[in-house]
Amino acid sequence: MKVDGVKTIKHTLLYLRESLANYTKDELGLAIYQKIETQNYKTEEEFVQNLDAKEVDYLDSLLKEEINYANSAKDTIRTHQLNEIYELLF
Repeated sequence: MKVDGVKTIKHTLLYLRESLANYTKDELGLAIYQKIETQNYKTEEEFVQNLDAKEVDYLDSLLKEEINYANSAKDTIRTHQLNEIYELLF
């Protein structure tokens, strides 16, 4: 979706992108990060459907860690947003 020529991303994907920024030294982390950056996903479901099995496995592990970290930091918004993506993986 574009607004005034600017690409907009769903808030949930923004939280995921922010988390993935910490994993861009890893090949899969970078590939998923770039998918979010370069593709114009209208929904989180569309994004998840565009992942291959290795990327799903990678996000499964990463999101567990990131959700636990958000919980320990008492960041309920981040926990909720990342959990939305996690639930769509399966």
